[in-house]
Amino acid sequence: MKKILKVDSPNDFAQYVEAPVQHPLISVIHFDELAPFRHSLNNYGVYGLFIQRQFPKDLSYGMKTLQASDASIIAVEPGQIGGLEDNGERISLSGWVLLWSPELLHGSELEHQIERYQYFSYFFTGSLRMEPDEWLCITQLLAQMRQELINHDDSPSLRNILLGYLHLILEYCNRIYLRQLSEEDNGGSDLLKRFHDLLQQYFRENRQLSQGLPTVAYCASELAYSPRYFGDIVHKATGGTAIGYIHNYVINQAKSLLMNGHNISETSRLLGFDFPHHFTRLFKKMTGLTPSEYLGK
Repeated sequence: MKKILKVDSPNDFAQYVEAPVQHPLISVIHFDELAPFRHSLNNYGVYGLFIQRQFPKDLSYGMKTLQASDASIIAVEPGQIGGLEDNGERISLSGWVLLWSPELLHGSELEHQIERYQYFSYFFTGSLRMEPDEWLCITQLLAQMRQELINHDDSPSLRNILLGYLHLILEYCNRIYLRQLSEEDNGGSDLLKRFHDLLQQYFRENRQLSQGLPTVAYCASELAYSPRYFGDIVHKATGGTAIGYIHNYVINQAKSLLMNGHNISETSRLLGFDFPHHFTRLFKKMTGLTPSEYLGK
């Protein structure tokens, strides 16, 4: 079994790295002030922004490896597994981490806006590369947030102030994301983003429980393409097939469910498979391991 740190609240991670606990729903941690701590592979139940000078190599997010630049930001969202498994090494990092519970957003405008920040998406496997002035602005905002948490008890007004800071930081991140997007040759990335968003919506609405796994024909129709043309675009953008992309997404969800304590039969049912052995066969095909072997690895 892999060593997984369950980060169900912001303070689960704060306590792991021995940082001060400041608030039940948000944590602002300055890595430079901490003693060396161990790596962790985190199962996130919270949102987070890791703002660091440098990142360890071989970080994962879902089934993919993250490409993290120096002086950059990695964003994480609830339901994903990411980080680096504890191997006994102790590390010192320079920078900050901001973690917050979805509960902090309840009833606010930001609750409805956060889904438009594409840099939280599993599809986005890079980091947000900051210019020196952006590093200064964002870290100053984090320092001010932390000062609010230190100086004031929890109250509705404090939470409104924290949400204001959070919104501003997320907008800075979005500007960086949009700049990077415009600088890169994206090819079919717009279609892939819509494809990925469609899969997220399908499973978020639990359509798989009544309709089974999403098909290429269904996705192509929803995105207003013929199945063959849709498949060609996906292949050109990824080098793989549309059904392979769907299967990758499904297996990523499966890993998360298994790590959260669901057994193989439950995971199979929750993902829309007719029979557990169909799920096991696909899992082995995609990962080289059976679900049981993956859990025991």
